[in-house]
Amino acid sequence: MSSRSVGFVKLSTVAAVAALAGALATYLPAREAAADNQPHMRAALQSLQNARAQLNNATADKGGHRAKALELVNAAIDQVNRGIAFDNRN
Repeated sequence: MSSRSVGFVKLSTVAAVAALAGALATYLPAREAAADNQPHMRAALQSLQNARAQLNNATADKGGHRAKALELVNAAIDQVNRGIAFDNRN
């Protein structure tokens, strides 16, 4: 497998994980996330922040896929933060 293919596979994996985390954050039932701790939401947030850092450090020439992955990761981070804030209000 060429280094370009390996890079695309890694980027695709990061984007898929980010999209999944965003979907989970949107649909995670409030009762599963304790308002005072929320370990799963905080772990997801940390993973997404790590993914964002990796994408920011990746070379830019990915046919627009890196930029789209960054957009999705940022949206997922926003959703996780909103989920944490929502649960803390209850």
